[in-house]
Amino acid sequence: MHLVTRLLAAVAASVALALAFVRPARAHCDTMDGPTVADGRRALDSGEANHALKWVDEAHEAEVREAFELARRVRVLGDDARELADRYFLDTLVRLHRAGEGEPFTGIRPSGEPIDAKVVAADRCIAEGDLAALEALVPGEQLPELRNRFDRVLATKDFDVDDLAAARAYIAAYVAFFHLAEGDEHGHAHGSASGDEHGTHHAHR
Repeated sequence: MHLVTRLLAAVAASVALALAFVRPARAHCDTMDGPTVADGRRALDSGEANHALKWVDEAHEAEVREAFELARRVRVLGDDARELADRYFLDTLVRLHRAGEGEPFTGIRPSGEPIDAKVVAADRCIAEGDLAALEALVPGEQLPELRNRFDRVLATKDFDVDDLAAARAYIAAYVAFFHLAEGDEHGHAHGSASGDEHGTHHAHR
């Protein structure tokens, strides 16, 4: 019961944060539809923590691992416990991912929120291996650098999930690409595994 009480308190705090802030919907790193949450769920279901760990830097890895192990222990206690444990872990994962960006965590937004057209287009570009869907949506002067960052994403996306360094290299490239696509001219990548949670629904061996 102590574990469940701990999870209840953590989830309640996250919900309170989400209700307290109204934010524009651009990226989807902190939404239930985003790839960080998708990879967090994949980690919980498979027992392979690296699916989630690639989204955080080394400084936050231990805390994510601890939350992962706790959630895995609690989620077998029943359907309600599973839902609570999953939400606790996903909140922890997204919060620490945001911390790696130097951004505050204000709760995971619900499914169905609209996503900026440039984010949608950028995801499509990576899925198709072609930048055409995004080119008309960004200023012309940004295109050379955007192409450079896109090429880096393509060069790193076929990583082995067991190679956490390679996985984080992909996330770092992905972050830089998406930040520039969204209008951050610097395209910051804060650490090796930070960035707005965009689609990572790409091939991982």
